[in-house]
This record gives sequence, structure tokens and C-alpha cells, in this order.
Amino acid sequence: MSSPQSASPQSSLTVINHPLVDHKITLLRDVNTGAGEFRSLCQEVTLLTAYEALRALPTETVTVETPLTTTDAKQLAGPAPAVVGILRAGLIMVEAILTLIPNAKVGHIGLYRDPDTHLPVEYYRKFPIDIERREVILVDPMLATGGSAVAAIEHLKEAGVKSLRMIAIVGCPEGVAAVHGPHPDVPITVAALDPKLNDSAYIVPGLGDAGDRIYGTK
Repeated sequence: MSSPQSASPQSSLTVINHPLVDHKITLLRDVNTGAGEFRSLCQEVTLLTAYEALRALPTETVTVETPLTTTDAKQLAGPAPAVVGILRAGLIMVEAILTLIPNAKVGHIGLYRDPDTHLPVEYYRKFPIDIERREVILVDPMLATGGSAVAAIEHLKEAGVKSLRMIAIVGCPEGVAAVHGPHPDVPITVAALDPKLNDSAYIVPGLGDAGDRIYGTK
């Protein structure tokens, strides 16, 4: 389902390679796709991408009773993971992952990109109180300049997070390099890797502004 690519021996990038994902990404790219369908597609792509991204979550063996016998089986180990969405567009991905891990804790970090400098500006931060004990899944639909992702990762590490991975719908080489430069220990999984950023720091061909398209605000 996936094609792993290594940015360095310590870092990893996984690009999903699956016809269903390709089809849904094509629909997301289409300027004629409306907000309702765009939201549904973002959730569907997140689910398909998370399936691959979360295959390394730790498990433990427990004994359960089936209708026929008792057996040893695997379940997620330790405290439930925490899903941290970069506001506002990341919320749609948080909702999707909660359908896979309903007891996950949720954190939020509000960052917007300054239109002139393209640098992230923080306006909100709220993490689970014991986030340092949990596997953390950072989500944002677009990994463009990487500025917001790097800022979010730094805040999470300052909070004591030790195990962290990122999921995006569309990324680009500039964004991946920006994250893996200071944070080579953070695996990144994307549904699609586009060629470049344009002069306005938007991914090309990309999806446009994911937040505006999700919420119909433009």
C-alpha cells in the first residue's frame, strides 16, 4: 500500500501508493469539488493514510474469551494515543482518526501563516495533561513550507513528548526537508507528494487552501 522513501538514515517519509487514494486525491484537487464532498474525501483519505502510518503503534497481548474458547490476542498497549490537530484544517483529520481510535485524547494547536513572511504565528495551544506518556499523531492536511509542522513539533517536544509521527494529505519536498532537518526522528506519512511550492508558498499542483475548501470560507 505504501512506498517508503528515506530522507536520511534517521528520518522516514512514506508516500501512500494505492489506487483508492489516488482517485480520492484527484477529486480533492478538482476545483469543482464542493465543500461537503471535500470534507468527506479528506476524512476518507485520512483513514486510508492512517492505516499505514499507524502500523507501528505498540501492542500488548491479552487473553480474551470468544464464544468458543479463550485465546491470546493483541490490543493497543499503554495509554491511548493523542491526536493533535493543527487548526483549523487539521480538525477534519482528527475526526477521522477518532473513528479508528475512539478513546484517543485530542490536542489542538492554532497556527496561521503570516501572508508576508510565510512564517507560522501561534494563537492557541491545548494539549492533554499527560501527553508526554502517549504516542502522538500530529495531523495537518497540507505540509507546505513545513513552518507550522516544525513549530507544532517543537511545542510537543517541549511538553515532553517522546514518540511522535505526522500525517498529512499532501506534502512537498520543501516541507518534508523543513521538518526532517531539525526533527529527523519524526516519521511523516502523506497520501501524495507534490513536486514543489510556488512563489506564494502554496503546494503545486496541490489542493488550494485546504481550510477554506473544507469549511467553504472562500
